Formats: sequence, C-alpha cells, structure tokens
Amino acid sequence: MTKAIEVAVPIERVGVAAYTVPTAAAESDGTLEWDSTTIVVVEMDAGGERGLGYTYSDVAAATLIESKLAPLIEGSDALAVSASWAAMVAAIRNLGRPGLSSASIAAVDVALWDLKARLLELPLATLLGRVHEAVPIYGSGGFTSYDVAQLRAQLGAWVARDIPRVKMKVGRDPADDPARVRAAREAIGDEAELFVDANGAYARKEALALAETFAEEKVSWFEEPVSSDDLDGLRLLRDRAPAKMAIAAGEYGYDLPYFRRMLEAGAVDVLQADVTRCAGITELLRVGALCSAHSILLSAHTAPSIHAHACCAIEPLAHVEYFHDHVRIEELLFEGVIAPVEGRLRPDTTRPGLGLQLKRSDAERYAV
Repeated sequence: MTKAIEVAVPIERVGVAAYTVPTAAAESDGTLEWDSTTIVVVEMDAGGERGLGYTYSDVAAATLIESKLAPLIEGSDALAVSASWAAMVAAIRNLGRPGLSSASIAAVDVALWDLKARLLELPLATLLGRVHEAVPIYGSGGFTSYDVAQLRAQLGAWVARDIPRVKMKVGRDPADDPARVRAAREAIGDEAELFVDANGAYARKEALALAETFAEEKVSWFEEPVSSDDLDGLRLLRDRAPAKMAIAAGEYGYDLPYFRRMLEAGAVDVLQADVTRCAGITELLRVGALCSAHSILLSAHTAPSIHAHACCAIEPLAHVEYFHDHVRIEELLFEGVIAPVEGRLRPDTTRPGLGLQLKRSDAERYAV
C-alpha cells in the first residue's frame, strides 16, 4: 500500500499593479458614460512559477489587495486554492462582500488558479475539468455613443470574422433605438443573431413594448431590459416578451446568494456572471453548478481571456462575451491572448495556466 505524501508549495510573493487604459473614443450605454477602463493585475510566485490574475475595477481594488489580501496569501499553499479563497472571504467580512471586495478577491483567485495550473504544467481549462473543447462567443460593443455608421461597421466586422452573434447597446435614447436596431440588422444580414443590452435603462412597460418592436428585427437576446435589481420586472419581461427572445441578467452578481435569488425568482432565461466580479473562478464554478440545478444556461460577462478557460469547465454554458474594450486591453497588455476561430475561443493547450504573460514594458505607460 502506497503511503500518501503531502506536498505544499508556499507562495513567496504577491504583487499588484493597476493600469488605466483610455478608450479610443468616449463610450456609453443606456445608463453610463466612460472614457477609460482600469484593470488591476495580480502576479504571485511559488515553486519557480508565476501566476497571473486580474479584475476590471477601480485602482482602490489594488490598494485593498495590497493591504488586506496579499499578506494573507503570502506563505499559503499554492495548491490549496479553495482554502485561500475561503480565507479571503472571511478576511473582508467587515468591508462587505459585494462590489470592490469581490472584485479584489477575483483577481487574487484567478492568479491562484493560474499558478496552480502552471505548477502542475497544465492548461487551466484542463485543470478545472473541461467539458467543452472551446467556448462560443458573441461580439459585444455597439455603444450608444456610436453613430449609425460606426455601429454598422463594428457589428458587420464581427460577422465578417465568422462570429455568428453580436450585441449592441440600447437605452440612451429609447425613441431612436428601433431605427438603430434596424440598421444593425441590415449590417449583419439575416443569419447572424442580434442581441441588445439596455443596462437597466428602461421602465417595465417601455421595455415590453420595445421587446415586441425589436422582435421584428429578430432580436433573440434582451439583456437587462430593466434594472437587474428589479426581479419582478425581469420576470414580467420573461413571461411576456416574444417567445424567441431570451431575457438575461446577472453581470452585477458578487456572491452566490445573489444568483440564487435571481434564479428562484424565475427572472431570467439565461443567467450572466462575471468572473472578475463574482470573486473569481472558485465562485464562478459554483454559479455554474447552480445553473445546472435550475436547468438554466450561463453566459459569461466580458474578460474573455479568463472565461475562455473557466467556461470550458461549465456544462450549462451558453456563450462568452467578446467585449470590445476588454479584448483591446487584453491584447495591449498580455502576450498569449487567444484569437477567435469560427466564433469560438479555444484554449491553447501548449501553454500552462491561462497562457498569458504581462507585457510589462507595454503596460507601464498605463500604470497608475
């Protein structure tokens, strides 16, 4: 009988940096305007390997990681990711779990998983237990700040790259939205799927009326037609929207109870989750299990370079958002970013972990 030998790999160092990348032009959706995005990057060393993780948040997340989470993680076992995750959740009790705390935990948790995979010389998708060889994506952008020509060009370009589904923003000027949706449909042709995202901008009956109008252009996905906090409103839309239109929400979920409440309310046809907000891969996998229990598909929100691996391990997967801003940032800052092929992201099995390396000299110009 072979005696089991316990092996621990202590984490020697946790480093964090924040980078703010300006957008190419001002951008907006139905409820927000922005001209830059901040990414907080965590790197950690153990056993001669370096793990990398990140979140899209505020520079304050870097401060929280540096002051609260990094000292907790340094010296812990790099192979015991779940234990480290639980310790981080316990440590932020008095700070509150939603928002900044969960985003900060996410960056560290992703780095922990990446480090473990590198130590074991495995692609992260393989370590997590893949059930999909690749993940389907949809091109996402179509900001309300775009004029019709810009909207048509961006969405049409994704379809030309064999991405068979695209999403545009609506809700800034509701009276203009039907015409913008018609222009989008003309640009992408009859075969591609067209999604719209209101970011909670509409009132309930306004959203319901527009759902019927959008259905004339074969819109098959209506994201946050009302606020994601309005579970009754989402349920109304789900019950009364055209049968071929899925109602989706969940991107602002930071913990498992949030997702459970949304599912128990029957509020969505497809649940969304964002690995950089919901405290990382550890919690994302639990959200996937929750979706399985409710026979609901999961769609991953943004951060495609992480979701390309993590979502290979989620059985009830709809797709991953190939978000314009995050694609641009990940290509600017990281080596090893995966390009879509035939509308799918396939993890590179020749590289361990996420397969990413920070392009330090390129990133430095955006450091804050």
